[in-house]
Order: sequence, then structure tokens, then C-alpha cells
Amino acid sequence: MRWPHWILKLKESLLPPRRVIIVEGDTPPLKLPRRNLVLAREGREDWAVAFHCPCGCGKRLELLLLKEAKPSWSIMIDQKDIPTLHPSVWLQKDCKSHFWLRDGKVIWVS
Repeated sequence: MRWPHWILKLKESLLPPRRVIIVEGDTPPLKLPRRNLVLAREGREDWAVAFHCPCGCGKRLELLLLKEAKPSWSIMIDQKDIPTLHPSVWLQKDCKSHFWLRDGKVIWVS
């Protein structure tokens, strides 16, 4: 179920920031945590980050972090395992969510 933006913004302001869980390998696991992101890292190379769409639709999002991939994203993780993604995530199909993930918080694009 996709929630109205005002509810999503309120929920985001009340909940703690999302965190990153790092797993060894080139693909994230099939089972994902409810809110947090999973980063697939093999050796020193980050391959992909996966998480559930924050709109509530339940869609699994898997973003490639390899510079050679098109499209690709970059992730910054602070000392508390709180992520920032670049660029924004914009789903062209299904729920059509468009958001930024900054300091572990979703910022919705209206």
C-alpha cells in the first residue's frame, strides 16, 4: 500500500535514520530488513545496495554502485553506519516514487 506523502514525511521525521548492513558478496541477499539498507561488498568493492521502497508498496529496490553500470549510484556511510545515496531514486514504473536518501532519511520529491 502506498501512503500519502504527508504521512510518509511525518513517519520519516519520527523514526530513527536508516542504517546500512554490509554483507560479503556481489549481490544483496533475497531477504531484506524492514527499513535498513543492505550493502553487498566483495573485498573492498561495493557492488549494490538493496532496500524496500519507502512508500510502503513493498517493492525491492536494488541499486548498482559500480561506476561502469548504467544507471549507477554512489553511497556514503558515516561512522554510525548511516547512508546517503546519490543521485535520487526515481521509479519510472509501479509506484513512481521519487526520493533522495540523505543522512539515513528519505526526502520525498513532490
